[in-house]
Amino acid sequence: MSDERFDGPDLVVAGAGGGLIAALRAAQLGLSVLVIEANEHFRRGNNTAMSTAMIPGAGSRWQAAAGIEDSPEIFVADIMSKTRGEADRDLAVSLASVSHRLVEWMADDLKMPISLVTDFPYPGHSRFRCHTVPGRIGTALLDFILNQVWASELIDLYVPARLADVVVTDGSVTGVVVQTPDGTEEIPTRAVLLATNGFGGNQELVRRYLPEIAEAVYYGSEESKGDALRIGEKLGAATAFLDAYQGHAALAMPSATLAGWATVMHGAFLVNKNGERFGNETIGYSEYARESLLHADGQAWIILDERIQRACQSFQDFRDTEASNGVRWADSAAELAAVTGIEPTGLGDTLAATRRCADGQATDVHGRTFWEAPLAGRLGAIAVRAALFHTQGGLRVDGDARVLQESGEPISGLYASGGAAMGISGHGAAGYLAGNGLLPALGLAFLAAEHIAGEAAGT
Repeated sequence: MSDERFDGPDLVVAGAGGGLIAALRAAQLGLSVLVIEANEHFRRGNNTAMSTAMIPGAGSRWQAAAGIEDSPEIFVADIMSKTRGEADRDLAVSLASVSHRLVEWMADDLKMPISLVTDFPYPGHSRFRCHTVPGRIGTALLDFILNQVWASELIDLYVPARLADVVVTDGSVTGVVVQTPDGTEEIPTRAVLLATNGFGGNQELVRRYLPEIAEAVYYGSEESKGDALRIGEKLGAATAFLDAYQGHAALAMPSATLAGWATVMHGAFLVNKNGERFGNETIGYSEYARESLLHADGQAWIILDERIQRACQSFQDFRDTEASNGVRWADSAAELAAVTGIEPTGLGDTLAATRRCADGQATDVHGRTFWEAPLAGRLGAIAVRAALFHTQGGLRVDGDARVLQESGEPISGLYASGGAAMGISGHGAAGYLAGNGLLPALGLAFLAAEHIAGEAAGT
């Protein structure tokens, strides 16, 4: 792998979130890696750290042990169904196919205590296939990854350092330009992975491509400014699905912690200030953010009971919401209305209606059919805002994460993953499945590393 033209790393990874998976897999395959990260507080401030650590793995050994029959083909069918056929099938096949190998590699090679989530179903997944770590929180996931990064002799981490440009000579990547507090420097390399996330932190781009969610709270990395789009388009890269995003209707306020959609799937529901529900919550938390903006001015309440509270204790985010006094309790709907400011008659009527639906005595006017159980006993309410978590469109890539030109030809040595790349959520928010953020972030990084190693070895 020696080459006199290069005295830099074999691979530069821009972004110390999901892209670290590429660094670890590449180092495992014998490559030297430099990771550059613009945010000094990335351990708690990037989108991987801010996730719920849900990684789909179709056909994993945990599924087999639980007696769950799944396969990449079934997963792809779920993706195409949720996106109404809009997702890029080839990319969906690549990610679904690598998904079980990815989670098993993370457990075996990265020593992660992976488990399968089976206590409630996520909207759109026909099988229990989301895998996670204890606490079900991204900070724990990222900490596990970083422990392995710091232990590797082949990986260097450069923070703070922003990728300013990628140098391409005769059609192939030959280096990067990096900005640091000390100035600008050019570093030679043979491959670059753009893992800088999307453009959720760039209000101008959000208003241009995602006007329907522009008024929502942004809950993501402040460094998600669209750097990959800027660099890729300058190099002639094609883009795709720039109108796609993951929203979330359950950002607890004022603490800005994630109440979580497990509340809903266990039987909770959302109301506006008039105490009225405004849709079928089980369609998915991503598209429901827009419903909240349209019908609740972006500010709603999750109504739950103590059974649901107990069921959500496996989520660190939910426990953090409780610790910040984010759940208000009362012995009746009238008392809950008094402590929250929700219109009491509306809340009482809605509670009675949902109980009839959950008991099978009535059909929900909004079309919701999944009710784990009617609410009973003490009632709780969580004030939530509609949020934009991250964008789901970006540079067009193939199944090896190679960035493609408009002609369909790859830019040699340039790769993209996560929010920097196009995703598998189709257009808008409705195609998002739980894990559609982390799987392209971790899965494309994993595939990129293997392709880069193969190129370096001439295979």
